[in-house]
Amino acid sequence: MSGEFRAQFDAEVVFANGGGLRTEGFRLDIPSNEIDDSDLAALFVRHLGLLMVAEVRITNKTIIEEAHKGGRAVAGAAGGTGGRRLVELSHVISDGLTTLPGWPAPRISEWLSREASRERYAPGTEFQVARIDMIANTGTYLDTPAHRYADGADLAGTALDRLADLPGIVVRLPAGTRAVDRLLLAPYDVAGKAVLLHTGWDAHFGTDRYGAPEAPYLTGDGARALVDAGATLVGIDSINIDDMGPTAAGERPAHSALLAAGIPIVEHLTGLDGLPPDGFRFTAAPPLVAGMGTFPVRAFAAVDA
Repeated sequence: MSGEFRAQFDAEVVFANGGGLRTEGFRLDIPSNEIDDSDLAALFVRHLGLLMVAEVRITNKTIIEEAHKGGRAVAGAAGGTGGRRLVELSHVISDGLTTLPGWPAPRISEWLSREASRERYAPGTEFQVARIDMIANTGTYLDTPAHRYADGADLAGTALDRLADLPGIVVRLPAGTRAVDRLLLAPYDVAGKAVLLHTGWDAHFGTDRYGAPEAPYLTGDGARALVDAGATLVGIDSINIDDMGPTAAGERPAHSALLAAGIPIVEHLTGLDGLPPDGFRFTAAPPLVAGMGTFPVRAFAAVDA
């Protein structure tokens, strides 16, 4: 006997952007002689490289002891040549900016004006020193484990190799999609990567609609799938990586799963439509501040030209 197993099953796939796919008697390598339908559906989607999958129905499943034939994954793009370009992925922080509706806006002022500085320096020499008063959750910002857990790593305790020069991948969502679940993530190789969820919701940033209940989010199941697959960082261009709708009841399963695993989160990204699907490097590094779990970042990507 081979000691290796394959599943044979029928599958019906429903795509989020319309249409479907049906297979009969499909055989697929599996890691052991036991696998539930949800795990098999995710493996099937990944094997075929299917995008925008809304649902997979598995029927007539049997497990066969048979030598593996080899699975297929979605390969990442190779690095290009001929230089690179930098893509801005952060919102501008300005005086009075609304990031989270109902939360305090930043106040930007001067601690030392140019006029006042002339009394301190030699003739013809002047400086300006600005002052900003704001909460940490302003603009495009990073969540570290300390944001959710009292014993979690804070800004100063989060290593740069979790925040800077990370290989990145963009998960683009079909228009109208709210919940980013495991099946939508299944086609992507996320191990060791910054996973950026492109929902398009950043178009509403600074308006009342940005905080609407229908804002897109990552499900708890989707977050756990990213943890299991070894993602390094997760970002989203929506108001929150968790569901803010009326049925959420204050629960934050995506924050809880990712931050418990030491995976930083970047919220309120923008400009993800300017990135390729993969083959870029992502950075979102905050100041090295002890005792804080969140802080604004200058998020950007380096893309091979």
